[in-house]
Amino acid sequence: MPPWAWRRAFPRATLDAIEAAIRESETRHSGEIRFAIENSLPASWVWRGMTGRKRALEVFSFLRVWDTEHNSGVLVYLLVADHDIEIIADRGIAARVDAAAWEGVAQTMEAAFRQGEFACGVLEGIQQISAMLEAHFPPGKRNPDELPDRPVIVPRGYK
Repeated sequence: MPPWAWRRAFPRATLDAIEAAIRESETRHSGEIRFAIENSLPASWVWRGMTGRKRALEVFSFLRVWDTEHNSGVLVYLLVADHDIEIIADRGIAARVDAAAWEGVAQTMEAAFRQGEFACGVLEGIQQISAMLEAHFPPGKRNPDELPDRPVIVPRGYK
């Protein structure tokens, strides 16, 4: 897969819309959402057993999504080559929202992606995640923006 393949589904305008949706969402709760896109994994990693889920956990750590005051960070990770969406929630929110709910969000996004509706799929996913965060992490008097809102394009082979 060419290194620029992600741009077909996520041009600048779509990345801008995702950033705006995350920024607006985070005014309604005290959680933090990160969205990361990785085009593909190096073949050597796959041969050694790297999966989309394992990679999402690594990216969660690299992006420091765990580094929030209430342990309420959520990573939405998209591995373009595998059409794989993984949602990783920090321990604060994972203790309150079960894995089936996250899987439901991923399935909603995947359904939109199959129709070629990448922006709509991501924006719907952000909306669903926001609803969960609003229910469990309402905004306090002090609601700092702890993590960047801009989607991250993970460079090939980034460790």
